[in-house]
Amino acid sequence: MQVMRFESVIQEVIYRASDVKSFRFPRPVDFTYKAGQFIFVTVRHGENKLSKPLSISSSPSEKDYIEFTKKLTGHEFSNILDAMKVGDWLEIAGPYGTFTIDGESNRLCMLSGGVGITPLRSICKYCTDMRSDVDIILIFGSRIEKNIIFREDLEQMEMQNRNLRVILTLDEPSEGWRGETGVINTDMIKRNVPDYSERTFFICGPPGMVQAITNLLKNLNLPTNQIKIENFAGY
Repeated sequence: MQVMRFESVIQEVIYRASDVKSFRFPRPVDFTYKAGQFIFVTVRHGENKLSKPLSISSSPSEKDYIEFTKKLTGHEFSNILDAMKVGDWLEIAGPYGTFTIDGESNRLCMLSGGVGITPLRSICKYCTDMRSDVDIILIFGSRIEKNIIFREDLEQMEMQNRNLRVILTLDEPSEGWRGETGVINTDMIKRNVPDYSERTFFICGPPGMVQAITNLLKNLNLPTNQIKIENFAGY
């Protein structure tokens, strides 16, 4: 898939959580990508430019725009993005990455935390829109209920796609919460994914979480070729 570099402007800014925003810009007709891939986003900083790799949170089936989603961490690049508004300039290069379902089995389990949901949202949306027969169980951890990124999206997809099951877990559940609680652990996986040994696992989230889950899956005797991790190493 050919890498493109092009200039664009912000078309829409969407608040996803207290410290998370999605940014949309028009999708060039000839820009193609696979669900789960990422782009380099370049913004202006005075007379200089700053670039970061960011996962695409939109799906290739969403033809009119491309969207990336960023946790606003208070660092320089985040602060520039946080201040951006409709009409502001950016430069895009991509797509990159192999965190895709191409060549994988039709039985997947996706484990994610926080803004790590972005490439997995893209994959779930693509499979839903394309009426794919890929069977997906998604376990998604958040700290508190109001910070569940893409919650409405995921719930709608689950209703539309009989092959998608979404399990939400919270570190700090509110009273009346009916989902899972605590970090993703061995018991949670065994309880919700009884056929885990037959699935390919996709992991995306904060580095500490990714490492902990990778170790957990290895302790469950999952072979390395059944574990896919999103990282931007080498780019």
